[in-house]
Amino acid sequence: MEPRGTKRGAGKIEVAEPRNKLPCPAPSLPTDPALYSGPFPFYRRPSQMGYFSLDAQRQYHGDAHALRYYSPPPTNGQGPNFDLRDGYPHRYQPRDEEVREGLDHLLRWLLEHRGRLEGGPGWLAGAIVTWRGHLTKLLTTPYERQEGWQLAASRFQGTLYLSEVETPAARAQRLARPPLLRELMYMGYKFEQYMCADKPGGSPDPSGEVNTNVAFCSVLRSRLGNHPLLFSGEVDCTDPQALSPQPPTCYVELKTSKEMHSPGQWRSFYRHKLLKWWAQSFLLGVPNVVAGFRNSEGFVCSLKTFPTMQMFEHVRNDRDGWNPSVCMNFCAAFLSFAQNTVVQDDPR
Repeated sequence: MEPRGTKRGAGKIEVAEPRNKLPCPAPSLPTDPALYSGPFPFYRRPSQMGYFSLDAQRQYHGDAHALRYYSPPPTNGQGPNFDLRDGYPHRYQPRDEEVREGLDHLLRWLLEHRGRLEGGPGWLAGAIVTWRGHLTKLLTTPYERQEGWQLAASRFQGTLYLSEVETPAARAQRLARPPLLRELMYMGYKFEQYMCADKPGGSPDPSGEVNTNVAFCSVLRSRLGNHPLLFSGEVDCTDPQALSPQPPTCYVELKTSKEMHSPGQWRSFYRHKLLKWWAQSFLLGVPNVVAGFRNSEGFVCSLKTFPTMQMFEHVRNDRDGWNPSVCMNFCAAFLSFAQNTVVQDDPR
């Protein structure tokens, strides 16, 4: 991808070439937001096709045993006072980031359910299969000035598969991750432990280990413009009290952020962090993000719910804000770009 302005490089796409061909430079796609400011494109409401769980050893299970249940603290006028540093680092088991999983877990689900897909197996021909996180990167690219990315694209039997490739810069940044950032990452998972129970009507148990290998993943079908999509994303929890018990509208996204003390801090929050929260939740069809705001000592002082469909209102009149139409139009343009770039089936 070609950077715009001062951007450090939004990303690029790698194409799986036949083995008897020499690789050629990938064509480029501009990322200037002004180029994608048209009407909001068609996006089919995501429908859940299935799910799977990953256990404490990151092993795949075709069930929902890792699904957790939203269990917020009572609203008695006081802050929840969750200690997000509790248990760090002695009750923390982070996932091994040296293991590059690619699409492995999603492909296993697909192999198990290929014959039972809505519309039959033939529906996959022409579809795009990927992770929600990769689509999130695409949506935020027109406004991203810090993080670059790289995607590998491969076509097999008419289906285009998109998987992220860790760039040398991203790897160097990950290996040099400072202790404070590692602790902040832990705090996000710890917040989920305070807010979720293992069964409906149960109570959270924050005394256990925080193991980031464990995950519940929803598999969804959608369409952006002319592009059928099958993608999977990790789900934090489901709300037993949701107005609709039908996934994904019963799911809840949980986030943490530092406390805000000035209009300028809120403005920066709306411009940058809320963009990523919107992209993640809108793609999956999650209606609400519940945020815990922490103080400098790592205690959650307040909770705030951000309805996904209202997030844009915080930047609608901000000249330097983001626009959902730009995000979705760029994503649609990139998917067309990828479909047209990968013109042959991967012969492997």
